[in-house]
Amino acid sequence: MNMNTNTNQERLARRDYLKQLAAAAAATLSMNAPRLLTAAEGHKVVHPKATADSCILLWMGGGMAAPDTWDPKRYTAFKPGTKVADILSTFPAIDTNVDGLKITEGLEHCAQVMDRATLVRSHYQPDLGHILHSRHQYHWHTGYVPPQTVACPHLGAWLAKVLGPNNPVIPPFINIGQRLEGVGEQEELKAFTTAGFFGNEFGPMNLPFPEEAAQSVRPPKGMEPGRFENRERFFRKLIDQSPQRDYLSDDRQESLLRAMDNAYRLLSAKERAAFDITLEPKESLEKYDTGRFGRGCLLARRLVESGARFVEVTTEYVPFLHWDTHKDGHETLVRMKKEIDRPIAQLVLDLEARGLLDRTLVIIASEFSRDMLMEGKPGSNAQDQTTEKVDFIQEMKHYGQHRHFTGGSSVVMFGGGMKGGFVYGKTADERPLVAVENPVSVMDLHATIFTAMGVSPKTAFDVEKRPFYATEDGKGQAVMELFA
Repeated sequence: MNMNTNTNQERLARRDYLKQLAAAAAATLSMNAPRLLTAAEGHKVVHPKATADSCILLWMGGGMAAPDTWDPKRYTAFKPGTKVADILSTFPAIDTNVDGLKITEGLEHCAQVMDRATLVRSHYQPDLGHILHSRHQYHWHTGYVPPQTVACPHLGAWLAKVLGPNNPVIPPFINIGQRLEGVGEQEELKAFTTAGFFGNEFGPMNLPFPEEAAQSVRPPKGMEPGRFENRERFFRKLIDQSPQRDYLSDDRQESLLRAMDNAYRLLSAKERAAFDITLEPKESLEKYDTGRFGRGCLLARRLVESGARFVEVTTEYVPFLHWDTHKDGHETLVRMKKEIDRPIAQLVLDLEARGLLDRTLVIIASEFSRDMLMEGKPGSNAQDQTTEKVDFIQEMKHYGQHRHFTGGSSVVMFGGGMKGGFVYGKTADERPLVAVENPVSVMDLHATIFTAMGVSPKTAFDVEKRPFYATEDGKGQAVMELFA
């Protein structure tokens, strides 16, 4: 199959996928507010004792290759003429501060905090066909494989809805670093970066540029408080008189107005200083300032200090950029590691120094891993989307993990009640690098996160007269071996 045919099929599949998502979103807008199912209705749920009050998800959008990050395999240096099938890792392994635990070159700062980490090396994803990024990111963030008949809430929205805010002034769900406009697959990104059927008030506060976050929590320049209040009242009136109001249920309208109230309260609160990273001491800012992601980690730390419940910080997913290494894989990872290594380690150290790490669950994850040779997993029918299809390495651009791999990936978890210096699960030492010990699905990983946050994976809401669970059908099982 030639590349043009492959691209056209991908576009058609994506178009169909978006139509299905749009239909689900439209149906969601008209439904009544979801209702928590209770023991009186025969749905008895026992919430676990929380080991964490806040969660920071560090999202490596695009497919972070486990063999070149957290799960080193046999290393083969770049050399023209090397057979691609013989290469497993393109970075050598390095020691960490945990005896016997190795990760890969370029993560030297993270190596020095691995004694605070649980490293899951047996995470895996289902094979969802050739729209891998959009569908896998939706699946990972919501716990549900798209399309669904309703708009599914993001993991952060679940925590915002069930637990509420840690601080009533700080939005409980904040998304840092991802533009939702002007980038490829923007509609797919918008599909899961929402509160779904929970309504606007539980959706994310989106801060694509951390250095501009402070501007998001202050009234427009030159607008005195009285004038701002008048504008806010006028906006409410517009909503009340809008023709679109007829398409929203009363519950949706109330949710939108409550979201506005929450935003207005923040604009007049002292806690809004948490959004201003320029208030950070110079020496601290410099430790994080490796780019947008690094500054996002600093902002996340400041927000958790002020009471944020769930913060996602992303390297940003843009097709064919960052972790989406369809070409120039090795050189791209050299750059990406420079962007993430020091900020992640510093975030862990800063949370620990402030006495927050024990009650803050920090997670590093991606939608899937990558492989130099295999697309999807053994036996997959997924179409190969790489642009560098060679059998022998000839140029540096050929050297790196170019293909999507769903059979085995890695997740790192710090704090929040998890064990320190602990490795769980294993992938095969030779290709195919699938999970061979203690495999952990997306559903069970979500159950583990919910359990750490004090939410039962069986929590369910009545949505259009059917139960909708925190984990699919309420079947998620927390991996209790990860807890200290």
